[in-house]
Amino acid sequence: MRFVVDKLSGAGAKEIWQTDRGTTFGYQNLVVDMRAFPIMASNGWPTIMDATHAVQLPGAAGGSSGGQREYVPVLARAALAAGADGLFMETHPDPTKAISDGPSQVPLDQFAELVRSCLRVWRSVRG
Repeated sequence: MRFVVDKLSGAGAKEIWQTDRGTTFGYQNLVVDMRAFPIMASNGWPTIMDATHAVQLPGAAGGSSGGQREYVPVLARAALAAGADGLFMETHPDPTKAISDGPSQVPLDQFAELVRSCLRVWRSVRG
């Protein structure tokens, strides 16, 4: 991200948010390297973890992305513990009916508790 940040700041960007969404590792899987958050932080701008994109399984659902939403909470909390400044997470009242990315979305009725648990981690790390 250093070169991206350099280009953006060189062009006069007043606000830059760096994001890790997982990297294609093969086997129709995305992997998040938690070292990314302190590394990106060294660029001097906030870091965000896209916790729902990171659990996608590209092409695993026969022409569309599958997903493992059950891992969103652990990845979100791990990213905050590793130094991420914030999270991006998709939610839906019924992810099975979502137009896009349903398999990786957090059901709306579980979202408030997930946010509370993430805030506990965020506060304890920055305490």
